[in-house]
Amino acid sequence: MRSNRAKVRAVSVAATLPMLAGALALGIPAAHAAGHPLRDLLAGTRPAWATAKADKGATSDGARVSARVYLAGKDAAGLAAYAKAVSDPDSASYGEYLTAKQARARFGATKAQVAAVKSWLTAAGLKVTGVTRHYVSVTGDVAAAEKAFGTQLHNFAKGSKTYRAPASAASVPQGLADAVLTVTGLDNAPHMATHDDRLPPPDTVFRNSGPFSSYYGSKTASTLPSAYGKKVPYAVKGYTGKQLRAAYGAGTRTGKGVRVAITDAYASPTIAYDAGTYAKRNGDAAWKTGQLHQSLPATYTNTEDCGASGWYGEETLDVEAVHAVAPAADVTYVGAASCMDGDLLDALGKVVDNHLADIVSNSWGEVEAAQTPDLAAAYDQVFQLGAVEGIGFCFSSGDDGDEVASSGTKQVDSPANSAWVTAVGGTSLAVGKNDTYLWETGWGTDKAVLSADGESWTDFPGAFTSGAGGGTSRTVAEPDYQQGVVPDALARANSANGNRVVPDIAAIADPNTGFLVGQTQSSPDGKKQAYSEYRIGGTSLAAPTIAAVQALAQEARGKAIGFANPAIYAKYGSRVYHDVTDNPTGKGLAVARVDFVNGYDATGGLATSVRSLGKDSSLSAVKGYDDVTGVGTPASGYVESYRRR
Repeated sequence: MRSNRAKVRAVSVAATLPMLAGALALGIPAAHAAGHPLRDLLAGTRPAWATAKADKGATSDGARVSARVYLAGKDAAGLAAYAKAVSDPDSASYGEYLTAKQARARFGATKAQVAAVKSWLTAAGLKVTGVTRHYVSVTGDVAAAEKAFGTQLHNFAKGSKTYRAPASAASVPQGLADAVLTVTGLDNAPHMATHDDRLPPPDTVFRNSGPFSSYYGSKTASTLPSAYGKKVPYAVKGYTGKQLRAAYGAGTRTGKGVRVAITDAYASPTIAYDAGTYAKRNGDAAWKTGQLHQSLPATYTNTEDCGASGWYGEETLDVEAVHAVAPAADVTYVGAASCMDGDLLDALGKVVDNHLADIVSNSWGEVEAAQTPDLAAAYDQVFQLGAVEGIGFCFSSGDDGDEVASSGTKQVDSPANSAWVTAVGGTSLAVGKNDTYLWETGWGTDKAVLSADGESWTDFPGAFTSGAGGGTSRTVAEPDYQQGVVPDALARANSANGNRVVPDIAAIADPNTGFLVGQTQSSPDGKKQAYSEYRIGGTSLAAPTIAAVQALAQEARGKAIGFANPAIYAKYGSRVYHDVTDNPTGKGLAVARVDFVNGYDATGGLATSVRSLGKDSSLSAVKGYDDVTGVGTPASGYVESYRRR
């Protein structure tokens, strides 16, 4: 599923396809299957790219299929309704969370449902390979899959490749309609996540060249050409936890008593050493014994396709950022067996099934066009189960702005587009002397390189390189909590009825005003490894930062906040947010950077550039809600606004 940034609905359950008011609606049969009056369709199981024009003919009957039949549970509509009620500050049920055991008893699949699903699948000739609280997994040949799901599997052209997919929506026997949410795996196009950060290549040490500013504006690039009529500062070496805590109003809160989980793929073998070393070197509180945990699968898969070692840096960033902002919070890293959607869903399910945390940071995603409705339904079910337990999920909004440059189409990312998660956008952050918050812009970067004679910036301000993801969903209906806050021009950009707009809130993301991270990396010749530090950014930084701020807020509240969006939007327009715009000083903003060409030392030469701030593709950070920073970033009153009075 998702992007090499690091390169992966409405809160009501009513929906009109193809717009989804909550992907769980996909589990509600839309109609009887044509020619099969005793079967019910699973809407959304035929991917949009499986068109008649792209059809290359039937898939061989003997080809192998591996699929998951996701279980709807006892009361899918009731789950969505309760998730909404416990998350709404205006509801009488606000904060009346269930334990994981209570959630399973009230909304989980019954033994009878599971037995009936297994019987149906085996009778069709499929082999049951696993049963979890969320799905039944099966394998078999195409002929058996076609019999089970009442559809023909064909080969379809998708881009330059050909993949298998249902020629029509899958269906289930009518008696099982209430038991089955959806089925995934009937199409075999890759569904793999990519982490949303601006990481250097993972296998060789990465270092930033100087000069640096220690805080924004502390060192001016006086020998370089001017930009926007003035000399600009050098990029910061990388902000630390002390600076971020000051910028976002942490006060005396530390996240004590709060549990934060982080999900990514794979697991860094040096995370404990790196996190401990980083904290000691950069003034963070030392990790206490038992404060950092890892929950890992028995085996890993797809390591080459997913670039496993690249995820090590993602985990390192997430863990160190959470601890830097919420130094007393308990942190659990939950590693997925791969970057494939199914494995990431398993990791999220593990958090919910065992209530491993109350806040979950996720720094991965894929473009919305690559996310199929069947997978969206499976994700939303996990998010809703989390909501009823008081678990909130933060997802980075992406690092390619409106995605036109990377995908050719203006679109948002998923799962950040889900109406059941907090989508986190990104900013460029200026923290001044004595940890003083100066301003933020929406994160969007134009880059121009120094001319050969050193007298000007070539084609200033240069080309767009990266920026916070955002925009209007094409598939997810506008949730209640966005109504009255999100401007109609955004909400109705793709539908007169209104759609979900991303993001909800924002924090530091620009790698030019980024965070200092410490990681064990390989030497250029690959013969040894050593700990080193470098500056990093991306909405992969914004997501754990907001998760950590939410941990501080939960400490202030004295009780789980859970799915936070209704509360976040209820505070809109108040002083608890920095209202971020692209032009906070009234003048153009930029920083100068000098980088090693080879990424680690000066032997390959140096590259000098100027990076303009607040230039996010077609997206704009404006006064009020916007599709770069949402309602804004946490200000000094945000954390304490959750304190119960």
